[in-house]
Amino acid sequence: MSAKQNRVLIFGAGVIGSAYAIKFIEAGIDVTLFARSDRFKTLKENGLQYYEKGAVKSIKVNVIDTLEHDDVYDFIFVTVRYDQSESALLALKDNQSKNIVTMTNNSIGFSSWLDIIGDRLLPAFPGAGGQIKEGILYARFPPKILIATKFGEISGEVTERVENLVQLFKTAKLPCTIHKDMKSYLITHSVSDIALLSVLHVGNKIIDEKTVRTRKTAHQITLTLKTYLRAIQKAGVAIHPSVFKMVLIFPNWVLDLFFMIWLRTKMVKDMLLPDYANSAKKEIVQLNNDLLKFLNQNDIDLEIHA
Repeated sequence: MSAKQNRVLIFGAGVIGSAYAIKFIEAGIDVTLFARSDRFKTLKENGLQYYEKGAVKSIKVNVIDTLEHDDVYDFIFVTVRYDQSESALLALKDNQSKNIVTMTNNSIGFSSWLDIIGDRLLPAFPGAGGQIKEGILYARFPPKILIATKFGEISGEVTERVENLVQLFKTAKLPCTIHKDMKSYLITHSVSDIALLSVLHVGNKIIDEKTVRTRKTAHQITLTLKTYLRAIQKAGVAIHPSVFKMVLIFPNWVLDLFFMIWLRTKMVKDMLLPDYANSAKKEIVQLNNDLLKFLNQNDIDLEIHA
């Protein structure tokens, strides 16, 4: 399948959707971006604005806010937060496109998603991040050695559509890897996000920057991450990527030191901004609630020991 034959819909115009839209458009791929409300209006009026090499740029994008059932695409990328994923898939339920790529966390498995869209589901996880400030995208595409877009069939098979997706990403010069156990990868990643991001809130308040940088906060991440990783192992989930297996081996003080360094990065400082923190909280709460359901189904209780 050549790039010219691909017609792509990106369902969700946040950071992830916007970042991939730019890369696909620059590669000459036929891209449509689905957005709503103010984001739809901004994209219509100003194009997709983004920051690159010290300047704000704009790229023209085809943007829609309604989707007809017979508006068919080769791939639909769902790039919304986990807590919005089910409503997004319900919106796509009757669309006739055959391949729906969910680029989001998942802490419980794919049963509910399969109930909505069936075998059109192709789970994935993005290799990008960043922020949108005042309508302008500040994207981050880390080196492939750190993170690349991952996707794969639930069965682990390398099918024709997976190979076509690889070619699409190669055309856009986006690093990607085929993963044969996306369920384990996504659950492991959800555990890491729960451990790392849940420290941003105490009750209903965003934690202050001074408190974030303390040994106590770092230690809480260490304990939570180890506890959750052991729990999913007991539930029969393979830990992926394998680097997380090292977390269970390292002594707590080593991990505390690592997380104290991480908590001082600009990335974490940006995470404390109200818009990011509040949206992240909604996702983390849903991920954690669903993970606890998954563990409960496997008769596993969580106990975090100091």
